[in-house]
Amino acid sequence: MVINIGINEKNRKHTADELSKILANEFVLFTKTKNAHWNVEGADFYDKHKFFEEQANQLDGFTDSVAERIRTLGYYAPASLKSYLELTQLAEPKQFKYDSQSFIKELLSDNETIINHLRGNINIFANDYEDLGTSDFITGLMQNHEKMAWLLRTLLK
Repeated sequence: MVINIGINEKNRKHTADELSKILANEFVLFTKTKNAHWNVEGADFYDKHKFFEEQANQLDGFTDSVAERIRTLGYYAPASLKSYLELTQLAEPKQFKYDSQSFIKELLSDNETIINHLRGNINIFANDYEDLGTSDFITGLMQNHEKMAWLLRTLLK
Protein backbone atom coordinates (compact mmCIF):
# COMPACT_ATOMS: atom_id res chain seq x y z
CA MET A 1 0.00 0.00 0.00
CA VAL A 2 1.27 3.46 -0.90
CA ILE A 3 1.92 5.76 2.06
CA ASN A 4 0.89 9.31 1.26
CA ILE A 5 1.83 11.47 4.25
CA GLY A 6 3.79 14.18 2.45
CA ILE A 7 7.22 12.62 2.91
CA ASN A 8 8.77 10.78 -0.01
CA GLU A 9 9.84 7.16 0.37
CA LYS A 10 13.57 7.92 0.36
CA ASN A 11 13.20 10.43 3.21
CA ARG A 12 10.90 8.11 5.16
CA LYS A 13 13.54 5.37 4.85
CA HIS A 14 16.35 7.67 6.03
CA THR A 15 14.20 8.76 8.97
CA ALA A 16 13.23 5.19 9.89
CA ASP A 17 16.88 4.12 9.77
CA GLU A 18 17.89 6.93 12.11
CA LEU A 19 14.93 6.25 14.39
CA SER A 20 16.10 2.63 14.58
CA LYS A 21 19.37 3.88 16.10
CA ILE A 22 17.40 5.99 18.55
CA LEU A 23 15.25 2.96 19.43
CA ALA A 24 18.39 0.91 20.07
CA ASN A 25 19.77 3.62 22.37
CA GLU A 26 16.47 3.78 24.26
CA PHE A 27 16.28 0.00 24.66
CA VAL A 28 19.87 -0.33 25.84
CA LEU A 29 19.38 2.52 28.34
CA PHE A 30 16.16 0.86 29.52
CA THR A 31 18.08 -2.39 30.10
CA LYS A 32 20.88 -0.61 31.95
CA THR A 33 18.34 1.20 34.11
CA LYS A 34 16.58 -2.08 34.93
CA ASN A 35 19.99 -3.44 35.93
CA ALA A 36 20.38 -0.53 38.33
CA HIS A 37 16.85 -1.09 39.68
CA TRP A 38 17.44 -4.80 40.26
CA ASN A 39 21.02 -4.72 41.52
CA VAL A 40 21.66 -1.47 43.41
CA GLU A 41 23.09 -2.02 46.89
CA GLY A 42 23.85 0.20 49.83
CA ALA A 43 22.27 2.21 52.60
CA ASP A 44 20.18 4.12 50.05
CA PHE A 45 18.93 0.90 48.40
CA TYR A 46 15.20 1.42 48.80
CA ASP A 47 15.10 5.02 47.55
CA LYS A 48 17.34 4.32 44.56
CA HIS A 49 15.54 1.04 43.80
CA LYS A 50 12.30 3.04 43.45
CA PHE A 51 14.00 5.89 41.57
CA PHE A 52 15.52 3.55 38.97
CA GLU A 53 12.19 1.78 38.59
CA GLU A 54 10.47 5.09 37.76
CA GLN A 55 13.10 5.93 35.16
CA ALA A 56 12.91 2.43 33.64
CA ASN A 57 9.14 2.75 33.32
CA GLN A 58 9.58 6.06 31.49
CA LEU A 59 12.15 4.52 29.16
CA ASP A 60 9.83 1.62 28.42
CA GLY A 61 7.30 4.17 27.18
CA PHE A 62 9.96 5.93 25.10
CA THR A 63 10.91 2.70 23.33
CA ASP A 64 7.29 2.05 22.46
CA SER A 65 6.82 5.58 21.09
CA VAL A 66 9.94 5.39 18.92
CA ALA A 67 8.93 1.99 17.54
CA GLU A 68 5.46 3.31 16.76
CA ARG A 69 6.96 6.32 14.97
CA ILE A 70 8.98 3.95 12.78
CA ARG A 71 5.80 2.00 12.01
CA THR A 72 3.95 5.26 11.25
CA LEU A 73 6.51 5.89 8.52
CA GLY A 74 5.83 2.47 7.00
CA TYR A 75 8.84 0.51 8.22
CA TYR A 76 9.41 -2.26 10.73
CA ALA A 77 11.07 -1.45 14.02
CA PRO A 78 14.14 -3.50 14.93
CA ALA A 79 13.25 -5.84 17.76
CA SER A 80 16.19 -8.08 18.54
CA LEU A 81 19.02 -7.75 21.01
CA LYS A 82 21.50 -8.32 18.21
CA SER A 83 20.10 -5.42 16.17
CA TYR A 84 20.07 -3.11 19.19
CA LEU A 85 23.69 -3.88 19.99
CA GLU A 86 24.66 -3.22 16.37
CA LEU A 87 22.77 0.10 16.25
CA THR A 88 23.36 1.63 19.70
CA GLN A 89 25.91 4.27 20.64
CA LEU A 90 25.86 3.14 24.28
CA ALA A 91 28.37 0.71 25.77
CA GLU A 92 28.39 -1.83 28.53
CA PRO A 93 30.06 -0.58 31.71
CA LYS A 94 33.74 -1.43 31.89
CA GLN A 95 33.51 -2.47 35.52
CA PHE A 96 30.53 -3.49 37.56
CA LYS A 97 29.92 -1.65 40.80
CA TYR A 98 26.53 -1.99 42.41
CA ASP A 99 26.41 1.21 44.47
CA SER A 100 23.93 3.90 43.50
CA GLN A 101 26.56 6.53 42.65
CA SER A 102 28.20 4.28 40.05
CA PHE A 103 24.86 3.51 38.44
CA ILE A 104 23.85 7.18 38.48
CA LYS A 105 27.08 8.31 36.79
CA GLU A 106 26.72 5.66 34.08
CA LEU A 107 23.05 6.42 33.42
CA LEU A 108 23.71 10.17 33.40
CA SER A 109 26.43 9.74 30.79
CA ASP A 110 24.13 7.58 28.66
CA ASN A 111 21.29 10.09 28.88
CA GLU A 112 23.67 12.85 27.81
CA THR A 113 24.83 10.75 24.86
CA ILE A 114 21.20 10.30 23.80
CA ILE A 115 20.44 14.01 24.29
CA ASN A 116 23.33 15.02 22.04
CA HIS A 117 22.37 12.46 19.41
CA LEU A 118 18.76 13.65 19.38
CA ARG A 119 19.78 17.32 19.29
CA GLY A 120 22.02 16.60 16.31
CA ASN A 121 19.10 15.11 14.37
CA ILE A 122 16.34 17.67 14.98
CA ASN A 123 17.24 19.87 12.01
CA ILE A 124 18.24 16.93 9.82
CA PHE A 125 14.77 15.42 10.15
CA ALA A 126 13.10 18.79 9.56
CA ASN A 127 15.29 20.18 6.78
CA ASP A 128 17.01 17.28 5.02
CA TYR A 129 14.22 14.69 5.28
CA GLU A 130 11.29 17.15 5.30
CA ASP A 131 9.78 15.36 8.30
CA LEU A 132 8.61 17.96 10.78
CA GLY A 133 6.63 15.33 12.69
CA THR A 134 9.70 13.30 13.55
CA SER A 135 11.69 16.47 14.26
CA ASP A 136 9.01 17.53 16.75
CA PHE A 137 8.80 14.01 18.17
CA ILE A 138 12.52 13.77 18.92
CA THR A 139 12.53 17.31 20.34
CA GLY A 140 10.03 16.11 22.93
CA LEU A 141 12.03 12.96 23.52
CA MET A 142 15.17 15.05 24.01
CA GLN A 143 13.36 17.20 26.59
CA ASN A 144 12.33 14.07 28.49
CA HIS A 145 15.95 12.89 28.56
CA GLU A 146 17.11 16.34 29.68
CA LYS A 147 14.78 16.04 32.67
CA MET A 148 15.99 12.51 33.42
CA ALA A 149 19.59 13.74 33.25
CA TRP A 150 18.80 16.65 35.55
CA LEU A 151 17.28 14.29 38.13
CA LEU A 152 20.30 12.01 37.94
CA ARG A 153 22.67 14.99 38.17
CA THR A 154 20.98 16.23 41.37
CA LEU A 155 21.71 12.88 43.02
CA LEU A 156 25.45 13.36 42.49
CA LYS A 157 25.68 16.52 44.62
